[in-house]
Amino acid sequence: MELTTIALLSLLGCCTGFLAGLLGIGGGMIITPFLIMLIPSSLIPHDHIVHVAIATSLATIAFTSMSSVFAHHKRGAVLWSVVSAVAPGILAGAVIGTQVASYLPTFWLSLVFAVFVGFSAIKLFTNSKPKPERNLPGSSGKFGMGIVIGFLSAIVGAGGGFISIPWMVWCNVKMHNAVATSAALGFPIAFFGTMGYVISGWNAQGLPPWPVNIGYICIPALFAVSITSILFAPLGAKVAHSIDVKPLKKCYAGLLFFICCYMIRQAYLAW
Repeated sequence: MELTTIALLSLLGCCTGFLAGLLGIGGGMIITPFLIMLIPSSLIPHDHIVHVAIATSLATIAFTSMSSVFAHHKRGAVLWSVVSAVAPGILAGAVIGTQVASYLPTFWLSLVFAVFVGFSAIKLFTNSKPKPERNLPGSSGKFGMGIVIGFLSAIVGAGGGFISIPWMVWCNVKMHNAVATSAALGFPIAFFGTMGYVISGWNAQGLPPWPVNIGYICIPALFAVSITSILFAPLGAKVAHSIDVKPLKKCYAGLLFFICCYMIRQAYLAW
């Protein structure tokens, strides 16, 4: 991999790490399309590039989320009771999601990704207010929501913030607590999703062997993005607790709309 590509991937890690700490998102919706753009076609065959980008994105989130959640935990913002109740469902959903994704062709995988990016952007823009009497569900409801979050996150290679934050805010959890708790949920999503993609891509034809790839995970891209994202996630968390993040969420939503259009184009090219 060329030094220019590594430098661009490192810059991507800076941006996504900061956003992970700031908004409680794993950054996968940004990482995935940029990995598709930046990973050389000479390294990964076109038929596998979307799968590799999604899998590598999840692997980077495992590192970023640890750094982000530690910074939020120091400020007492993580709702650990919610994390412990939702995480088992995430395990089940992520394992199922990675297996389903491995059988989806590039067209459908890109299209599904575009739909959920667009959905996330709309939710960020609307910022609708929940009913004041609404609260988080009981243990079974949290477990069921964990399955949904884990499954969809594994399919699109994201940390789950595009679902978990709107869900918690809809249940009248304060925004800063929702951001911090979403960051904590990002680790089990990414960890179990990564393991699933390693297994499902283990015997995939045409992928380079270790140390370039392990399953669908591209090792050079993983390290280039992860190292800088770990460094910048605490900075984003610090900023999140000192400013109103609503204007920044609007900017992030605009970026998601752009990415949605890009992934629709990827689906069209794969048609």
